[in-house]
Amino acid sequence: MARQLDFYFDCSSPWTYLAFHAVQPLAAELGAEIAWKPILVGGVFNAVNQTVYDNRAKPNPRKQSYMLKDLADWARLYGLDIVFPPKVFPVNSVKCMRGAFVALDEGKLVPYATAAFEAYWADDRDLAREDVLAEIAAKAGLERQHFFAGIETDSCKARLRASTDELIARGGFGSPTIFVGDDMFFGNDRMPLVKSALEAT
Repeated sequence: MARQLDFYFDCSSPWTYLAFHAVQPLAAELGAEIAWKPILVGGVFNAVNQTVYDNRAKPNPRKQSYMLKDLADWARLYGLDIVFPPKVFPVNSVKCMRGAFVALDEGKLVPYATAAFEAYWADDRDLAREDVLAEIAAKAGLERQHFFAGIETDSCKARLRASTDELIARGGFGSPTIFVGDDMFFGNDRMPLVKSALEAT
């Protein structure tokens, strides 16, 4: 049986931007399959992690300063550009994450998510804008009319809710969350632990 990890993600998270780029070479190295699980992280926060909003409203200045350094350090390590905070933060990522299911069905999840992450975190563009989403879809090779029709379907909306609820039911509280079997790991910096768990399977 092939090794597998479940990767729950929302493109609106900077740490997920980093983890998305780190998890792929890790999985390739170990011959593991990635089950991509698009979610709406705001739905997770609303259900089980509302302290995120308090921390945003009244950030600890020392932690905030260190977080900026930490993001820059990780981005440099991975060879990525990152803008934090972007002009629109937090961003409404609902349609973007519905679009991930359209891309998933077309076998184009990775190029789609790559384009979405880069648009928001490297190019500082608003993921809620139709023109930005159109460019992301085009970069992933998705036909525009099919893409925009897809993200408005009841099926696509239900799949995003179901994936978000699934993460909550498994004990998750944010993005990125990775599972190896029932073993949960949260955050970009848990990759060494993810690797160890995969090697043990």
